[in-house]
Amino acid sequence: MDLRFDHVVIASRTLDEGVEWVERRLGVVLGSGGKHDVMGTHNRLLSLGPGRFVEVIAIDPEAPAPLQPRWFELDTPAMRQRLEDGPALIHWVVRSSDIEAALDAAGGARPEVLALSRGAFRWKIGVPADGRLEQSGVMPTIIQWFAQHPSDVLADSGCRLESLVLHHPDASAILHRLRYAGLSIEDPVQPSQEGAGLEVRIRTPRGVVEIRE
Repeated sequence: MDLRFDHVVIASRTLDEGVEWVERRLGVVLGSGGKHDVMGTHNRLLSLGPGRFVEVIAIDPEAPAPLQPRWFELDTPAMRQRLEDGPALIHWVVRSSDIEAALDAAGGARPEVLALSRGAFRWKIGVPADGRLEQSGVMPTIIQWFAQHPSDVLADSGCRLESLVLHHPDASAILHRLRYAGLSIEDPVQPSQEGAGLEVRIRTPRGVVEIRE
């Protein structure tokens, strides 16, 4: 079974605010995105090379309220208050060719597996019924793509993932679970017991940029 780094998630109050925040830091222009009708959100993406990308996501003000809590805690008062201070790196996602087997191997709380689509993209994704992030977002969401992957259609930004650091008291145990579930050693994910949240380092055309939760 395989498990690979797929993307990091940056949330913001509005999509325009998040896009401007990322573009200013990385010095590149984000690619296209779209709408998630089931969740009432919309996004823009940035390529990090084959099979990897950055997602900027926000609640879509033009969409009706979803029938269930939005993913990534976007409905919670705590997340809304957090994003009042500006966009934030809140989560990361790994992909598998067999999401059910990957969820079994990774352990932890069992999310609902949703089958979703947007344009040519089709995927299954594990989403807790209450929309909560496991281990405050340090434990990743698992996704399974079918046919096309977003990075296949994104222009090459010249950006590449240097490393992702998991800051959590149980970071080593979390990473061990993921390696056991098949997370490739080629994915530069590192544990740190200091602090809390995520830290991503991205090599850009103007040098390495660090974004930390």
